[in-house]
Amino acid sequence: MPQYRVLRSVFIAFLLFTGGVMASAAPSSASEDPVYTGFLSNVAVGGYDPVSYFSATGPVKGLPEFKLDYKGAEWHFANAANRDAFRQHPERYAPQYGGYCAWAVAQGKTAKGDPQNWRIVNGKLYLNYNSDIQTRWEQDIPGFVEAGDRNWPRVLE
Repeated sequence: MPQYRVLRSVFIAFLLFTGGVMASAAPSSASEDPVYTGFLSNVAVGGYDPVSYFSATGPVKGLPEFKLDYKGAEWHFANAANRDAFRQHPERYAPQYGGYCAWAVAQGKTAKGDPQNWRIVNGKLYLNYNSDIQTRWEQDIPGFVEAGDRNWPRVLE
């Protein structure tokens, strides 16, 4: 039984130490990253090739061997041609609002954008949180885009 207490004490000390280290490594502000990548990843658009959304086949997963760093995130592409097209014109292919949910940004908030819930409007890619939110957003796309444009990038603060 004494061994159990020693192990428990060591475990608690470890948790306290790592918690302190993690807290000191946390950013000093609560601001969001300019590109949504999720909590445990630095890959934009869930690893999907953003250029592929503009093709006849629609979105496909990118490959790590065709990657590019842009705005602090890693972007994956299906092939070198798509990577090079993005490199030349990232504003043409990157999702609006950094890949955050377009409906949430219109509401003055942030939420993850799901690469499976997307729409191209006036040549721009928009992602939404899920299919229910996508349907809600599609009921007034011009209004939500206008509100999102007003709120972006202020919602990151």
